[in-house]
Amino acid sequence: MRISMVSEHASPLVDPGGPDAGGQNVHVRELALALGRAGHDVTVCTRRDDPAPAEVVELAPSVRVRHVPAGPPEPLPKDELVDHIPELSAGLERAWGTDRPDVVHCHFWMSGWAATGPARRRGTPLVQTFHALGSVKRRHQGAEDTSPDGRIRVESAVARRAHGVIASCPDEAAELLQLGVPLASIDTVPSGVDTTMFVPDGPVAARGDAPRLLVLGRLVRRKGADETVRALAGVPGAELVIAGGGADPDTDPDVARLRRLADEVGVRDRVRFIGAVRRDAVPALLRSADVVVCAPWYEPFGIVPLEAMACGRPVVASRVGGLQETVRCGRTGLHVPPRDPGALAEALRALTGDPERAASLGAAGRRRVVEGYAWDRIAERTAAVYRVRPPPRRSGRSGRAGGAPDRSVVPGGPFRRRAGAARRCRRRLNPAQPLRSTGPMSSRHGPRST
Repeated sequence: MRISMVSEHASPLVDPGGPDAGGQNVHVRELALALGRAGHDVTVCTRRDDPAPAEVVELAPSVRVRHVPAGPPEPLPKDELVDHIPELSAGLERAWGTDRPDVVHCHFWMSGWAATGPARRRGTPLVQTFHALGSVKRRHQGAEDTSPDGRIRVESAVARRAHGVIASCPDEAAELLQLGVPLASIDTVPSGVDTTMFVPDGPVAARGDAPRLLVLGRLVRRKGADETVRALAGVPGAELVIAGGGADPDTDPDVARLRRLADEVGVRDRVRFIGAVRRDAVPALLRSADVVVCAPWYEPFGIVPLEAMACGRPVVASRVGGLQETVRCGRTGLHVPPRDPGALAEALRALTGDPERAASLGAAGRRRVVEGYAWDRIAERTAAVYRVRPPPRRSGRSGRAGGAPDRSVVPGGPFRRRAGAARRCRRRLNPAQPLRSTGPMSSRHGPRST
């Protein structure tokens, strides 16, 4: 099968840890590699954010990355990419004109928006994975949500026009139903973990005698590092290692925020910031931890808990989203309410004070990921979704697919303003064409987060 993945801001060539680089980068890379090992031919299309790399970079046999021009060839906050979706869509049109895929798999909402038109014009089935939903982000972040104003509207329309939508967990599937996506269009397939790279035995990063707590990933506010710093005050004698953010912690604004907080709660001498960590160094870092902490406000899935469990380490995780499925409370780790430093401190004390229990939870976590989350198994389940999806059902006099998206999201190609309300009302939705906004969507430029 010839598979084209679209991941507009999350290149599989970029390691996670920066403001807009995280689990999606890992997911796209590892899924593409696993599908390649299974005998499929995979091309990942991503926005060019650096003029140096070649247009096409070979990632592995039968797996490559194609850089598509869309805006300036430099890093941009993903919330600002919406203005460049027309160019990305045109680039996909050109690429698929000479290299037609059997199926298109889009990752994140803007990828789906850009790909819908080119895929439909070729009669190519399109499968969508959102990785994060704007409706969930808005609910949990409120005024801190920096998404473009029309994101939720477009997500709903993309989901209804896709041949199939992959949810990462039952919690996300329920959210998709609330958006009006038919149940028959939804498959639940989790993310995975490299169970040969992330193993309990192997090199261990240097550490001292104090119990070590580890936070790994982006340091944006909603990921919960702030709550973990506050919780440290209630875990006497433990050290907290925070990995993520920019390469230089001394110039990273998220690290500066967390350092001020550590001063405020009196734990500055027990918190270490080590900056971004190379992918190949992550297993040794995880093995050095007594407990891995994942305490986000919300989390569509979360790959770090799987990596920690694969390394035989217990996880304390917020009881949210996909973490409710991957981390089994009392069996592979502990759950705590989100945004509750007191409850988090209690759980951390329980595990750092009982090494035998922590080791037992870690061993159970390893068994769980090997049985259910190895990437080859996830790729097999994903390929099954590609094969069985029929075209989306069309209903209603207007020929709308799966319901009626907001009229401000209409098909036809790149962004363009339409003159007059009467003309907008006459324009009928046509599911055989791509999605487009009636005008440029606005971005609110503020702190970057998913």
